[in-house]
Amino acid sequence: GALERDETGRYRIGLRMWELGALAPRGQALRETALPFLEDLSRVTRENVQLAVREGAEVVFVERLAGSGAVPVQTRVGGRFALTATGVGLVLLAHSPPELQDEVLGARIERYTPFTVTDPQRMRRMLADVRRDGHSVSDRQVTDDALSVGAPVSDARGQVVAAVSLVVRHGSVSARALAPLVRTTAAGISRALSTSTR
Repeated sequence: GALERDETGRYRIGLRMWELGALAPRGQALRETALPFLEDLSRVTRENVQLAVREGAEVVFVERLAGSGAVPVQTRVGGRFALTATGVGLVLLAHSPPELQDEVLGARIERYTPFTVTDPQRMRRMLADVRRDGHSVSDRQVTDDALSVGAPVSDARGQVVAAVSLVVRHGSVSARALAPLVRTTAAGISRALSTSTR
């Protein structure tokens, strides 16, 4: 039951593996706490809302709500992505230990579109902006039709444990207009996490 075969003969994760994954405490507790806030953001904007954590040098998506008529995204729950391109990834990289930042920026940064930032010095400036402004902007870095704005989620000790983002069609709305919504959602999740761990 760990794997299932579809009608084309390809394997996929089976129900037993899914059940086991759902028991992972970090993702599940975070997801349950965050879900009402994510649903509110999705309802207000009708856009894609994502919640992710960092595992090593990658982003792992623990929740994704698809907006009606929203721009298609390449992420899925349980999926992984580079820290350097997505809105959530930039937030998590900006708040990761300096050694990890050096490791990620010292390696080859994958290019997904002509707009993907691959220059390490420019990336360092972007990460500094994330820490200063309280949100990230990933403009057409993963697909050339999407804009993502992310914000950090903190635990009771003030440690960034996750990131939330809103992904919209490029040109439909400005990052400046989205940032307060995303920061407010992240702050709500952070408060709820702080309360639930006391």
